Amino acid sequence: MAEFVMKDLVRKAGFEDEFDIESAATSTEEIGNEVYPPARWKLAEHGIGCKGKRARQMTRRDYDRFDLLIGMDEWNIRNMNRICGGDPEGKIRMLMDYTTRPGDVADPWYTGNFEATWCDVLEGCKALLETLKKRQIP
Repeated sequence: MAEFVMKDLVRKAGFEDEFDIESAATSTEEIGNEVYPPARWKLAEHGIGCKGKRARQMTRRDYDRFDLLIGMDEWNIRNMNRICGGDPEGKIRMLMDYTTRPGDVADPWYTGNFEATWCDVLEGCKALLETLKKRQIP
């Protein structure tokens, strides 16, 4: 969800050409699968599409390719550090750390509450974009 929410916010702000936004799994359970249907439906409720997206595995190369690697929860962060062999440049961050309420994004896989996840992701992505606009975008 976060990939597509962030892409939508960036596009609406007129900064599409400034960002390369991709999501990647830190585990192998969903590799090759499309976006989970309830997540796809929640995005569609807000006019956001995700057609054609299939889960891919995060790789060590991603650390060099991207300026930031954003995780949704502590479990993601641990796996990201393992996959990347650490975080010497301080690129690995939690999405909600950009908000006034740091912590994990609500995980709908366990709760089934896609609305709570939507709210967390939207808040986190908005806060992240504001931070990036202040630091990097002319």
